[in-house]
Amino acid sequence: MTTVPVVSDSPTPAPAPPMSEGARIIDTFIAPSKTFTDLRRNAMWWGPWILISVFSIAFLVTVSKQIGFEQVVRNSITHSARADQFDRLPADQQARQLQFSVRFIQAVAYANPLVVLLFTLILTVILWATFKIGFAAETTFGQAFAIGMYAGLPGVLGAILGIISLFAGVNPEGFDINNPVATNLAYFLDPQTTGKFARGMASSVDLFVIWSIVLIGIGYASTSKVKRSTAIIVVACWFLVWKLITSGLASLG
Repeated sequence: MTTVPVVSDSPTPAPAPPMSEGARIIDTFIAPSKTFTDLRRNAMWWGPWILISVFSIAFLVTVSKQIGFEQVVRNSITHSARADQFDRLPADQQARQLQFSVRFIQAVAYANPLVVLLFTLILTVILWATFKIGFAAETTFGQAFAIGMYAGLPGVLGAILGIISLFAGVNPEGFDINNPVATNLAYFLDPQTTGKFARGMASSVDLFVIWSIVLIGIGYASTSKVKRSTAIIVVACWFLVWKLITSGLASLG
């Protein structure tokens, strides 16, 4: 008996067209699954890196013009455990310490594009190894790096809000460069009466941070077979570990 092959009249669905860099960036905010799925085709990441770097530097330049880095350093010292020790120093030693801290902040500010690359690289190594070893994720290292970069795009909105608030007028003596706008719980806590550990943990409840965590989870789910909810929980757990460590270290200073 001869088997007659069955010919389907349904056309084979065409593959999704490649996305432009601009479309990827826009869809990161409105349709992130499309962006992260497209990373399986091309894991290019330069677009979000440039955008994040430009707005980060713009925010820091605005801080320099509207507040001044010396005032930023003074505010940091005032809210630290070494405030009394600093006040007892001779005027010339205070000036030297302030000058050194201001130069350090300026160097970090203008090297921000490199800082973004380094931070994303460290984040990628930790998360990619976790998903690769613990969940046999198919995501490549290049795709993982691109996921981290695109997931940082909500920070651009944070920088824009920070710039707007600075031009709108803020109290220079009350300005906290780590919490420039009311997007997290730490913004509403009084640094004079709240410990650094509590404020550090409160800063983790941040609109843009949570947004980025969700985006990273979507990214790993879109480039591998890891369940989306599982991926988001894994990323959130690592972030919690990081905040516990950094908040603990900050409380010692």
